[in-house]
Amino acid sequence: QVHLVESGGGLVQSGGSLRLSCQLSGVTFTFYAVGWFRQAPGKGPDSVAAVGWDGTTTWYSDSVKGRFTIERVNAENTVYLQMTLLKPEDTALYFCAATRWIAAQTMAGMTDSQDRGQGTQVTVSS
Repeated sequence: QVHLVESGGGLVQSGGSLRLSCQLSGVTFTFYAVGWFRQAPGKGPDSVAAVGWDGTTTWYSDSVKGRFTIERVNAENTVYLQMTLLKPEDTALYFCAATRWIAAQTMAGMTDSQDRGQGTQVTVSS
């Protein structure tokens, strides 16, 4: 069973940067696509970015394209989300989820995945 742990969230001013980490354990990391999602209070989860199981595909939502970068580091069993030019509307609980052997775009659609972590809070002040 896949186990996911997120870290790296925090409070940052508008225009600042954060780097989130999603570490997988209990499975063969290189089999898994990983997606980052976020959920603001009172709203449903939104897809943010995803990377395919073999690392050849990535996907970004329009709202973060050009500001966020997703990167998988197989040697660390970790997927990073580098977030720059943060805006107050980026404030949310960010969580990662993983599924085997799918491309990034498919992973991005899995907002209700049961294989997900607890999340890390990102708060951007104006």
